[in-house]
Amino acid sequence: QVQLVESGGGLVQPGGSLRLSCAASGFTFSSYAMSWYRQTPGKQRELVATITPSWGGTNYADSVKGRFTISRDNAKYTVYLQMNSLKPEDTAVYYCNVQTTFRSYWGQGTQVTVSS
Repeated sequence: QVQLVESGGGLVQPGGSLRLSCAASGFTFSSYAMSWYRQTPGKQRELVATITPSWGGTNYADSVKGRFTISRDNAKYTVYLQMNSLKPEDTAVYYCNVQTTFRSYWGQGTQVTVSS
């Protein structure tokens, strides 16, 4: 079955960096776009970044453009989110997502807290 396992979250000071990873299994990873979302209490889940399956085209939310970079390693079935110049408003639970032919799948999420 499809599994997505995020890691790499934690507590970081404003201006710091974190790298999130999402290890995927149970589907042909190289065939699907992968996305990162984030959610804070009381708010809807927000799309942060997406990367296409083959040529690696990317899309970002305006709030993270120039600071976050999404990438993928198809051989390792892993998608990454490099987050630089972190701000307190980036604090959220970050989720990995894949929309396959049949349905959308989510990981369990990893907490990112940006605070001094």
